[in-house]
Amino acid sequence: MPAGVPLLLVDGHNLLWRAAFGFPAAILSRDKTRDLTAEFGFFALLRVAIREELSEPPEVLVVFDGEHGAAERKDSDADYKANRVLDEAALKPLRAIPHVQRALTDYGIAWIEIDTAEADDVIATLVKVTRNQDPERHVRIMSGDRDFYQLVDDRVHALNTVMKRGRRHIGPAEVADRYGVTPDQWPDFCALKGDSADNIPGVKGIGEGTAAKLLAGGLHLDQLLASGRLTGAKKTKVTDVWEQVLAWRDLIRMRTDLDLPHHPTGHPTRELPKPADVIEKLGLW
Repeated sequence: MPAGVPLLLVDGHNLLWRAAFGFPAAILSRDKTRDLTAEFGFFALLRVAIREELSEPPEVLVVFDGEHGAAERKDSDADYKANRVLDEAALKPLRAIPHVQRALTDYGIAWIEIDTAEADDVIATLVKVTRNQDPERHVRIMSGDRDFYQLVDDRVHALNTVMKRGRRHIGPAEVADRYGVTPDQWPDFCALKGDSADNIPGVKGIGEGTAAKLLAGGLHLDQLLASGRLTGAKKTKVTDVWEQVLAWRDLIRMRTDLDLPHHPTGHPTRELPKPADVIEKLGLW
């Protein structure tokens, strides 16, 4: 494997949503009948991230949620992601997915979509595979989804280009400074405080500060009941929903045991095409 080639794992749906709803200007077809902002913005934002945030050309691997990826978690908890309404606006980036995937294929950029898996679990499995293949390899996970914080270590960082310059690369120190927990405590932390993005309510009355204090020193939920830290009202609040807290933690934890159709090669991906060239090649102008 060539030395020093970083791996960029892209949360495809997350980037498409940002492109569709956060791009600075709408991109329309020449006859003004088609909104191409999601497709154009996807490649524009990815090109900028590679140019500005990575010191050398990476191997790029884009991962999409499978159509039935959340089914298993929803079977465990019907409220999981139930707050995500697929209205007409939300369908805009979804309709762009086939175009983006076709363009990725046309330009030789690897992508993965497993029908029964969420992108989170595919990316977590790719991180594990990479750690086993080359523990020294640098990995960046491009996403605004903070659940990826559970994967970060000295070599694996989250990359959120929505944040201010200098704060976009999130490693263990950044997680600890901002939230007071370690990456491997992230599922425990979110189970206590809740996670609005996935419609996980957490324990009523337990916010980020209290959750971090309960887990201080690297404590995990399995040790919390016997730790003596749960007293008074906090003890009642947590123990009344204890089994649910453990179930929420299981929802937040990412799987790392998926069978993958594609593994990282260790070789840098060709330079990404200009967004306008992508749209032209797709015949969408």
